[in-house]
Amino acid sequence: MRSRETQIIPCLAAFALLVSAAHSVAAQPTPQRSLLALSKRNHTLAIVDPSSLQVIARAPVGPDPHEVIATADGRTAYVSIYGGGRYHALSVIDLVAQKALPDIDTGALNGPHGLAFVGGKLWFTAEGAKAIARFDPATAKIDWIMGTGQNRTHMLYVTADQKQIYTTNVSSGTVTFLELIALPPMGPPPGMHPPAGSPPSPPPGAAQPRMDWNETVIPAGKGDEGFDVSPDGRELWTANAQDGTLSIIDIAAKQVTATLNAGIYGANRLKFTPDGKSVLISSLGDGHLFIYDAASRKEIKRVPIGRGAAGILMDPVADRAFVACSPDNSIAIVDLKTLTVTGHLDVGGEPDGLAWAVRP
Repeated sequence: MRSRETQIIPCLAAFALLVSAAHSVAAQPTPQRSLLALSKRNHTLAIVDPSSLQVIARAPVGPDPHEVIATADGRTAYVSIYGGGRYHALSVIDLVAQKALPDIDTGALNGPHGLAFVGGKLWFTAEGAKAIARFDPATAKIDWIMGTGQNRTHMLYVTADQKQIYTTNVSSGTVTFLELIALPPMGPPPGMHPPAGSPPSPPPGAAQPRMDWNETVIPAGKGDEGFDVSPDGRELWTANAQDGTLSIIDIAAKQVTATLNAGIYGANRLKFTPDGKSVLISSLGDGHLFIYDAASRKEIKRVPIGRGAAGILMDPVADRAFVACSPDNSIAIVDLKTLTVTGHLDVGGEPDGLAWAVRP
């Protein structure tokens, strides 16, 4: 007669096989086009099928995740681990395998927040270091850093040609423009004179192209944070949380051309619709989604969405917007044609950062 122990072991093995089989059946592949949504409370990244609005998978990320971005091939996601400017990590998620990869330690570049993936590289703000940096996935190294000299460098936009960068600096109440420019060739060092009759000798590297970043700091409103660039690239709109205004900046002129007294205190994020006709603004201090006409610069409508909201993501395919209602622990789905809430999505507690991941 077999012992009780020898009888239990095969039973446990069989149970493990059943659980494994059930997991295999339940697991669904990541859609070619996926909605990515962060949960601050659960410390997870949800992968959502935008057609069925079902959560396909969840992957763990670090504490206090704020923003998320996907690579151009839609296979990897990066998440900024913010911690109010204290933390120094970027979480990495394999979207195809639906699992976490080793974090990126940003070292002294603490407080990573705003993200962009342009030119095959990850660009991010480092609020605690008052800087912008760039991570190269090919070499697994941070290959560029630029200080802003501004307080709470927070959100980020990088143009497709990688020649212009825009940031909002919350505590300074400014917007930083960085523009990559060509510089004239270097001349001889001051006080250096060649021997009489001999041609001047250029300094080492003088024949090489010289490129540098030109910085322009533009005063905006108090607590400017969420911002976006119009689809035609002509204007930058930023929401100023502390004074409730909206600042409109002419990008070519690099100056504020209008300040709208919107009365949107606690404004958190601002996004243009894909056609550039409307601007959506969310506020953590108000239960409405504010919608403005971009041409007239007038308020169109206030859509009640809950007790407050943060992240906004446009869906150009389905003509809708996803709005992270952090205090309500849900994501509101807004129809951009009717400007009404058509449903809600549960991705975990305190949703915030949203992004698309699209595999070619």
